[in-house]
Amino acid sequence: MNSVNSTPAHPHGVVIVTGGSRGIGHAISSLLAHEGHAVAINYAANAAPAEELARTITAQGGRALAIRADISKPEDIRALFEQASGLGPLTGLVNNAGITGTKVRVDEQTAETLDTLFNINIRATMLASGEAVRRMSTRHGGKGGVIVNLSSVAARLGGLPGLVPYAASKAAVETFTRGLANEVAREGIRVNAVAPGLTATDMVPPETAKLAETVVPMGRVGHVDEIAQAVAFLLSPASSYMTGSVMTVSGGR
Repeated sequence: MNSVNSTPAHPHGVVIVTGGSRGIGHAISSLLAHEGHAVAINYAANAAPAEELARTITAQGGRALAIRADISKPEDIRALFEQASGLGPLTGLVNNAGITGTKVRVDEQTAETLDTLFNINIRATMLASGEAVRRMSTRHGGKGGVIVNLSSVAARLGGLPGLVPYAASKAAVETFTRGLANEVAREGIRVNAVAPGLTATDMVPPETAKLAETVVPMGRVGHVDEIAQAVAFLLSPASSYMTGSVMTVSGGR
């Protein structure tokens, strides 16, 4: 483990990780639990991986809870935060859940496909962040905390063919990150983002590894643990003077 994160950031605090049972989210949940956070592992439909991860964390002496919530539904977001409070006071939120959307050209997108994409990738991020602020902000009687949003290098590159709306949704996430950071900077809350490049997850097709050999300066895809380390750093006191920042983890892309 990175030595800067060798001591728990908030030994008794709770971090909610949306989409926390698969891919990057799984790696984030595991690492945060290892560092002493209690982790609320959110999942949308498939309970088994989330519950298995929670059991593993608990067996290793950590604290975790798997919570089902469809973050495209505002009422589910509220319920997620209410259930997570059973673990203790909220100290962090990782807005990790996201979808790539329908992979077609812009002139083939529909209002429905765009609504689905933006509801999950940006509206849910905003609504969840609002719930977190109401619990963590000193303005609301809280003790402060940290929000980390997951963006993508697509936000500045424009996206792979067929994924322009996805790129636009992540650009919105980055603008929101900077704006919210300014809004709550004096209320004990830091807000930052991590922008992964091509990363080996089940959202990424196998041919991506071949693509990475040519388009990524380091010549390979990223590993989910490498993204998780960046998130853990932003949640830790080691990044105490960082807010409104986007940390790029992309092998140089």
